[in-house]
Amino acid sequence: MKIPSLRILILCSAAALLLNGTGCSTYTGSSSSPPAQSAFLYGKKKLQDVRKLPAKLMALMRRDGSFWDADDMTGAPSIRIDLGEQMVYFYKGDELAGGSPISSGREGYSTRPGRYRIIEKDIDHKSSIYGDYEDYDGNVIVQNVDNRKHPRPPGTRFEGAKMNYFMRIYGGVGMHQGYLPGYAASHGCIRLPGKMAEKFYEATPMGTPVTIVP
Repeated sequence: MKIPSLRILILCSAAALLLNGTGCSTYTGSSSSPPAQSAFLYGKKKLQDVRKLPAKLMALMRRDGSFWDADDMTGAPSIRIDLGEQMVYFYKGDELAGGSPISSGREGYSTRPGRYRIIEKDIDHKSSIYGDYEDYDGNVIVQNVDNRKHPRPPGTRFEGAKMNYFMRIYGGVGMHQGYLPGYAASHGCIRLPGKMAEKFYEATPMGTPVTIVP
């Protein structure tokens, strides 16, 4: 089953099961059952194939759109990053086990599609290029600099941007905790919300396959 279809199915069924009156199906009037009942019966039948249904349904109700059910699942891990959806998905074997919204590279710093593996992990990583110039008391003098382009003012030092739960994919690009404005906004990295960056980090060993699609 394709990822978007699975997510839509779970969300539709969640609405039918939890709200008991609205679903994602379109009612055409051709069925003898009312729309709410049709959505309920369809969702109930299909969700028999979804592992640990209550956990997934409740997780999908998170406001940021993330979900996680990987902790008790088995199978080799893999990651799929969908740039068009601005989502990252975590698999155990062939089974979808988690997902999170992301913010990938903006125009001019686009995240590169392809097949990769996790080649480095650093829980408290800091950027060697992007950050702030601070004085020696820790006061920010110049924000959001690229130290390759912006000269350092006298009496300051460079403080790299925090990239906690960093997992390098290629070059200087990796997954890490960061700010998500709702669109692609990074310098190429894949930003995740804090709790999901931690979950992905803990569940992903070195060498895990990563697929990035447009």
